[in-house]
Amino acid sequence: MRIAWLRKKDWSPYVSGALSGVVLTLSVWFADKYFGASTTFVRSAGMLEKVFAAERVGKMDYFLKELPKVDWQWMFVVGILLGSFIASRISGSFQLKALPDMWEARFGPSRIKRGLVAFCGGLVAMFGARLADG
Repeated sequence: MRIAWLRKKDWSPYVSGALSGVVLTLSVWFADKYFGASTTFVRSAGMLEKVFAAERVGKMDYFLKELPKVDWQWMFVVGILLGSFIASRISGSFQLKALPDMWEARFGPSRIKRGLVAFCGGLVAMFGARLADG
């Protein structure tokens, strides 16, 4: 069965937002958990660090409280990556790009400069998310 709306390049933000709200509601209702991603990135860093310096991870206060492990939230983030890949392939909009083209108009042609701006923006966003305990 072919569903035409899956093949559209742009989905309605209202439909996407409503579906995200349904998933969040079901997550809280059935698992008593809100979905998020920032803890997953910290735990993934801890899992990577365990490969190279396991003794250090075992002594960090944060990792004594939040063990670096694969859990439902980690799987949620993996699902986001897989789901977005599948959706982009179905819609025919998949492109392998480091940064959007529209950034060139704002930050110039230098890929290094645009990459640094993106990296710094990610750091600020992650810091804010961790500061808010999210």
